[in-house]
Amino acid sequence: QVQLVESGGGLVQAGGSLRLSCAASGIIFGINSMGWYRQAPGKQRELVAVRTNGGTTNYADSVKGRFTISKDNVKNTVYLQMNSLKHEDTAVYYCNCQNQLGRPYWGQGTQVTVSS
Repeated sequence: QVQLVESGGGLVQAGGSLRLSCAASGIIFGINSMGWYRQAPGKQRELVAVRTNGGTTNYADSVKGRFTISKDNVKNTVYLQMNSLKHEDTAVYYCNCQNQLGRPYWGQGTQVTVSS
């Protein structure tokens, strides 16, 4: 089992910044990617950013140039630096990881609210 604990959400004005953190614990040796998804009210959960163990990153078009995903391998923590936030970035953000078998694990979610 893998446990993911997120932190860093909150309320911010449009144009501001937030940094989300997600610490992984448990059986983590088989994890091959970590990332962030988000779900806004009435919408499906969508990929925001993902990073593989090899360092390859992938971003949703809507956040390219504004969000950056990074990972501290010593702390087993993945970060999402969010700059130039927009009202449409308001959502619950979920940390995700996948093991080598493709099994996903999810965090409990953290609310990000951007006031316009």
